[in-house]
Amino acid sequence: MGGKTLYLPAEHNDTVWSFVGSPWGPLAVWLVLINLAAFLLFGLDKWKAKRKVKHAAVRRVPERWLFLLALLGGSVGALLGMKVFRHKTLHRSFRVGIPAILVLQVLLGIGWWYYLHFLR
Repeated sequence: MGGKTLYLPAEHNDTVWSFVGSPWGPLAVWLVLINLAAFLLFGLDKWKAKRKVKHAAVRRVPERWLFLLALLGGSVGALLGMKVFRHKTLHRSFRVGIPAILVLQVLLGIGWWYYLHFLR
């Protein structure tokens, strides 16, 4: 019997590494990184907004970048960034848009899971 060898964790610490090596591992790593980036970018933009310095090195983060990170999978980090840093909470586009992106991503995830388990 040729092919790939199934890797099963020998100890509790190996569980994380076996997951990272699984087909879902890269997606999980991506989601952690993109959500962390979105969260930190909301914090950075809030910090820059408080300074109000018109210097090139202190430019604000464009809103389209904040939305792009949410669209690329960082909607949870963006929503947490909005709440924790109290940033962009008065902008209707963010108040409605970021939660809508999160709902859409959850529905897509549920749809993908349903497809893999029942329609394939």
